Amino acid sequence: MRRTARLVLATLVAVISLVSLGAPASAAETPSFRKYVALGDSYTAGPLIPWQQASWCFRSNNNYPAWLATKLGLYYKAGAFTDVSCSSADTTNMTKPQTVPSPSLALGSVPPQFDALTLDTDLVTIGIGGNDYGVFGSLIGTCPGLRDDDPTGSPCKDHFTINGTDTLLAALRNTERNLERVVKGVRERSPAATIVLVGYPRIVPSKGYCPSVLPFADGDYAWADEVERALNKAVSTAARKQGARYIDTYGPSLGHDACSGDAAWVSGKDTNLFRAVAYHPYAAGMKAEADLIFKALGGTTAVSTQAPDARNAATPDELQRKAAVAGLVPRT
Repeated sequence: MRRTARLVLATLVAVISLVSLGAPASAAETPSFRKYVALGDSYTAGPLIPWQQASWCFRSNNNYPAWLATKLGLYYKAGAFTDVSCSSADTTNMTKPQTVPSPSLALGSVPPQFDALTLDTDLVTIGIGGNDYGVFGSLIGTCPGLRDDDPTGSPCKDHFTINGTDTLLAALRNTERNLERVVKGVRERSPAATIVLVGYPRIVPSKGYCPSVLPFADGDYAWADEVERALNKAVSTAARKQGARYIDTYGPSLGHDACSGDAAWVSGKDTNLFRAVAYHPYAAGMKAEADLIFKALGGTTAVSTQAPDARNAATPDELQRKAAVAGLVPRT
């Protein structure tokens, strides 16, 4: 009898303890936010992922901010979701207007991304930093052209190593400081906001090569991966120092690099007008990133799994014209 009483008491204590620790009575839970603003560069905007908005920013309605807003139940609420991410943006474009579609092709201008922030903004995602000091553009713009010089060596790494210093890795130390300023700037404008810094998914595989997709010299695969890991470290360190959240997309994208065929989250050297710009995320990668952010915010059950709609979308002809003018695809 005493043993039975002790077992009953132990069971009651365990149940009470679970409840007090927040064990869910129901597994279904959706984070509650009222006003979400997305900031970022092309890895946030999603150039050429359908549906593309009619903008020189080449922003998609199927990027991770749109999918996250859908999961949170904000996408279809008026004034609840604002995405000002823009291809080619760097950290300076948080506070300064951006020339679009690129600094070298001035066809328009968009306001500083911080202009979208308000006192009642309570969720901000930030995917920025890769364009600072031309790091990302240097990789994809230079490495393929050097492969033939030394296909089994590391000619791109050698090219950017000056007097024994890897100039791209050195630049990323400054990028970290820039990102810290971005977080501070968001907090000044939206003091109650949950701030989330989103990392970059992997482009090159953990082992092996696929020169028909990623035309880098063999030795530059590991180096390009080192640069990307350093970029993500800059993002994560800035988040930690400034009390923001960091979302690792590099680790979860193992097996989804550009060499992964149908499983790839990012493209290789080829641009597809109705799928993705070269070396940029596919829709599958964007959906996966939205899932990672949603779960990190405590979400277990999405308000909606419906795909974001095609609001403000460019027509196929308009997209073809804009992409050709911007040099993303050949002129016809």
